[in-house]
Amino acid sequence: MIKMAEKKYIVQYDRIGCIGAAACVASLPEAWEMDEEGKAILKGGNGKGDEIFELEITEEELEKHMDAAKACPVIVIHIINKETGEKLI
Repeated sequence: MIKMAEKKYIVQYDRIGCIGAAACVASLPEAWEMDEEGKAILKGGNGKGDEIFELEITEEELEKHMDAAKACPVIVIHIINKETGEKLI
């Protein structure tokens, strides 16, 4: 049996635009936490400088990360299909 490649997605977070509402933390505390500056931290996220952080997730994790992204009042959390580059949020 040939196993199909699992779809992968990227959670992309723009920390500079974060206003510290903590909606992401309330929605998905296993992936988000607040720091001492009052901004969110994407747990396990790889930083591209001090501004953009990314985390690769699987299709099984997609829905809960989509909910956290939708909860953000300033839309600084995006979900991107890794294969196609399509921005889902």
